[in-house]
Amino acid sequence: MASVAPDKILEIKQIISNHLSQSDMNNAIRDILNDYAQRHPNSGPISRDALVRELKNRGIVDSMMQNIQFGAQQPSPRQRQSLSQQKSTVNMVDTDQLVSVPLEQVNFDSNRRHLYLQFLNGKAFTDYLNEPQSEGYPGYSSSSLASSFSISILFRNQRFRTRPFACAGEPYINQGFLLELHKDKQQGEFGAMADTQTLLSICDRVHIVLTRKDTLGEIHLVSSHFLEWRQVLCAPVNKTNRTLELNGIGAENKLPVGLINVCLQLIPPLQESVADDILAAQLDLEHTKSTERERLFLIYAKQWWKEFLEIREEHRTRLVKIFGQDENGVNHPVVSFVQPLRSGRLLDTPREAARFTSLIGYDRHSVVGNTDRTEMWTHTHAFLARNCGDCENHAVLLCSLLLGFGLDAYVCIGTKGKNQIHSWVVTIGAEDVFFWESLNGNRYQHTSIDPDNPPLDKLSLNNIHHPYRTIGCIFNDRSFYANIQPTCNVDTCVFRLTDQSKWKAMSADAIASINTPGLVLTAPIMPHLMANTLDPVALSNDLEKQMRALIIQHRKDLGYTTQFDDHLSYLLSPALSSYELERVTGLSVGNEEFQEAVRRAVPNGHAFKGFPIQFVHKNARKAFVFSLKNNLCEEIVCCHGDQIRLAVRVRVFTYPENAIATWMMFACRYKSVGSTK
Repeated sequence: MASVAPDKILEIKQIISNHLSQSDMNNAIRDILNDYAQRHPNSGPISRDALVRELKNRGIVDSMMQNIQFGAQQPSPRQRQSLSQQKSTVNMVDTDQLVSVPLEQVNFDSNRRHLYLQFLNGKAFTDYLNEPQSEGYPGYSSSSLASSFSISILFRNQRFRTRPFACAGEPYINQGFLLELHKDKQQGEFGAMADTQTLLSICDRVHIVLTRKDTLGEIHLVSSHFLEWRQVLCAPVNKTNRTLELNGIGAENKLPVGLINVCLQLIPPLQESVADDILAAQLDLEHTKSTERERLFLIYAKQWWKEFLEIREEHRTRLVKIFGQDENGVNHPVVSFVQPLRSGRLLDTPREAARFTSLIGYDRHSVVGNTDRTEMWTHTHAFLARNCGDCENHAVLLCSLLLGFGLDAYVCIGTKGKNQIHSWVVTIGAEDVFFWESLNGNRYQHTSIDPDNPPLDKLSLNNIHHPYRTIGCIFNDRSFYANIQPTCNVDTCVFRLTDQSKWKAMSADAIASINTPGLVLTAPIMPHLMANTLDPVALSNDLEKQMRALIIQHRKDLGYTTQFDDHLSYLLSPALSSYELERVTGLSVGNEEFQEAVRRAVPNGHAFKGFPIQFVHKNARKAFVFSLKNNLCEEIVCCHGDQIRLAVRVRVFTYPENAIATWMMFACRYKSVGSTK
């Protein structure tokens, strides 16, 4: 008899388990147990062998084997017909052609409850009816220029992302995810099968973020939606289809951008579905409690603000930010955006965390028309899904990471040069105070200046390197402090937070009432970081080949021939590694070895020029065009004369969330006789 693979055994067990839960087999087994207990009242519990024998004698095993189909499911006649039809080349998707992926093909732990969330297709994305399509996406016409959608989901610290699908008026998706519905660790039953009561008490919503990648590789946030999944508990066999209306973001949060059809299924299903009125009562109770907490905090915040204004009249002009508006137009206390975030083994030091945060793209939120700067405190999950955001998003993420590393970190709200509103991070130690700029990873030590002392001399003023001018408030997940010092100037600011004459604090209990997980339904959730999926070696090689081709073509257009020095190109690697290490640690190492290697590689009587530059993307042409704007780089690339040899080296450093630091160095050596241009 042929042996059965262990994974096949697990699959068979799961199929049998699903069949038992979806048929009347449980009732038949229960009848057998009752009959056995009546016929053998003094024999104790029935043994497994005796139970199997009784099942065989009554024909239940044979009946089960006839009803269960092992292996891949066979499609129905309608499905076979739809699969045999050739897909249309227009931007339309026939919902009858959507064939769900068989759950038997999904590996999962049968001892846990799961929610299977499947995105079927989209409708009414009217802004994208005329988007060019690519043959890389199913069911659409081909084009070399195509934009794509992608969906990111977050649920109970589980993160997934769909494969890119066509950006069209009615996009075809058909991708599903299996989400665990386990009990919380603090309940002492982590990993146990969630029963009906537990499922009803799980108030976490599924955060769905829709992004669009345009033809230039830029990622745009299209919609951010929170899905209440518990309606599936009331559906027959705990499976239901729903249509989600996705709205825009920011000022367009009330305008729909499109519809997405989804399928929700509970695996394994409950023995009995939950009544609609029970679920409605649970949701109403949660909403009432959450709303009451928010109302009480708002009352407290108003009273706190009144007391703050009574201290000095000029406090009205200080940047004290108590609430922030997210991408859906919902106001949250700013303290709720910050939560300690441990990065596991993805980031090793606080400075590496600062470097990672600085590599996420920066984009100021803008609105239509000539208006003042508008803030949008995007949920961190949406910020990471887009891999781009404003300074508030960067500061919140960096502060959360520094808190995870055990530092006393706070987000600062204030201004920098030209009175531009800005956010950054401060860490307060026993003796030292440091500012962290989340947009570039720089770290500045703060030394308070006594305003009563004589004015600083020119040398002392030059030692103040940070760009910040004023500070209005600081906060983290547990604290909120408003600056009540005579002046809000950063240079004279004293960061003794326990001094009530310098900082006005909010009640820690009031903050905890709205910033404890699970107490406020709409509170932002801090997702864990995802590992980088890019291959830095392959990506570096590919970008370097593209860069060489661009240089050759550019010089050919100018009428120059091109010869590369492969050995010199290789020698540029230590310099690029040293530059990245300096950005992370602040220390410069290896420069002597690099200079000595170049000195030995360049022949006598020859000159060497090099130009390093760093990007946060992997678009070779975009990087090349930008680099040529620098005069030194243009001199190197366009260099011509006697015995010219060019060199180029690309090195990609990867960080979590597919963030990258792309270092490039352009170099040349030439015989230093006459002009090099």
